[in-house]
Amino acid sequence: MSHPVDSNLTKLLEGLGLDGEDNDFCDFTIADQNLVAESQGITPTTSSNFKPVLGRNVTYVVACVIINEKKEILMMQEAKESCAGKWYLPAGRMEKGETIVQATIREVLEETGLECEPKTLLVVETAAGTWYRFVLTGEVVGGELKTPAKADKESLQAKWISNLKEISLRANDILPLIEKAKLYRKKKAKNLWHKDILPAPTPHAKDLLRLIVVIKKKSTNKLHVLLSEKTCIHFPMCEINPAKSVHSTLRRFMVEMFGADVAQHRPIGLLNVEAAPEAEGCCLTLLVAFRAPLEEVPLIGKCAWQEVHEEVEKKLLSIITTKNSAIELDVVR
Repeated sequence: MSHPVDSNLTKLLEGLGLDGEDNDFCDFTIADQNLVAESQGITPTTSSNFKPVLGRNVTYVVACVIINEKKEILMMQEAKESCAGKWYLPAGRMEKGETIVQATIREVLEETGLECEPKTLLVVETAAGTWYRFVLTGEVVGGELKTPAKADKESLQAKWISNLKEISLRANDILPLIEKAKLYRKKKAKNLWHKDILPAPTPHAKDLLRLIVVIKKKSTNKLHVLLSEKTCIHFPMCEINPAKSVHSTLRRFMVEMFGADVAQHRPIGLLNVEAAPEAEGCCLTLLVAFRAPLEEVPLIGKCAWQEVHEEVEKKLLSIITTKNSAIELDVVR
C-alpha cells in the first residue's frame, strides 16, 4: 500500500484531520450533482456555487450530555418564551469564530453555570444537508450550578436529574442521546467503544462527505480501500447537497462511482469530523463497507482499489464488526 494512503488512513482511524491543499478537492460537487439531475429531467433547487454560511444557510448545533458519579444527568430549564419552564440538555447554536468544542464549553457554562471538559463526540445528527447537531459528552471541571436566583435569558436554572420522568422535557429527541451517553460510560471501561474523538481543527470551505469505502477480495481475503484518481490520489470526496438528506447524497455518490446497480453496502459510522472557524464548512469521514467481494463490484468512476496494510485492516475490521466503534451518524431526514 502506498505510504501516504496508509498514514492518512491511520490518522483518520485516530479521529485526526487530514491536511493538505487537496483537502477540499471534491469528486462530486453540487455542480456535478446538478448536471446529473438535469440529465434525468429534474430541475435542481440548489445553486451550483453554494457555500455554507453559518446562521444564513447552514446551522451547526452543539449539545452536551454530562452524567455524574451518581448517574444523574445535567439538565437546564429553558428561559425562551416558546418553551419556558421545560427541561433540556445544555445545547445551542454555534457562533461564528467558534470551534465545536468551544461552542460546547460556552453553552454548558451559559446554561448551567458549570465549566466542562468535552471528552468525545457521541453522535452527529443531520437534517437535510443544512442542519448538523454535534453531540458530545464530557465532565465537569469547575463552576457553580445555576440556581433560580441567577436566571437569565440563557436558562432559568440547572439541576442534576436522576429520573427524567419527574420533569417536563422540551422534546424527547434528547432521550436516545442520554441513553448513548450512559452506554458510553458502561462500555468505555471495557474498551467496547470507539476511542475518545473530538472534532479535528481542519478548515473546510464546503460541507463535505469523505468516504472510506472498504471491500474484501475473494481470492486473498484481503481488505481493500477505494481511492479516487481524479487529479491526485485521495479518498473519494463529495459535496453534501443542502437540499437532500446525507443518505441521499451518499446514495448518489455511490451510483456515480459504481453505477445504478451498486452492490449492497452499509454506512458503518463516522471516523472523524473536521471543522475550524477559519471556514464555515465541515467534513464528515464516513466508513462504508461492501458485502459482496471485490471481484463482483464493478467500478465506473475514476477510482481504484488499494490493498490496505495488515495493521490498518485489523483496525478497520474491528470497527466494522464491533458495535459503537465508530461515531454514530444519525440522519434525521
